[in-house]
Amino acid sequence: MTDLNLPEPIAAYFAADRQNPDALARCFAAQATVKDEGLTHTGQDAIRAWKAAASARFAYTTEPFALDQDSGHHIVHSRVTGNFPGSPVNLRYRFRLERGLIASLEITA
Repeated sequence: MTDLNLPEPIAAYFAADRQNPDALARCFAAQATVKDEGLTHTGQDAIRAWKAAASARFAYTTEPFALDQDSGHHIVHSRVTGNFPGSPVNLRYRFRLERGLIASLEITA
């Protein structure tokens, strides 16, 4: 991973991505939301299931390379490479943090 100064819950999210859906879900607040591929997943159980399903469908790696802030959100730009159509792709991860956890995440191209 590029040497970015990511806030702790975001760094933990990328460390757990693909490898450990349970650890990834613990990065989120109890009623957090994730928006990805036109769907919204609410709560840690739904987020865990979303990540487990994505990890089962595709093998991929993420490499965050830039961090911006906008209106209280942390926006991480990451290169995602794997065995999915259109690979590699640069994605934007828009995080909102609350009390040391991820309250919302929106992933877009």
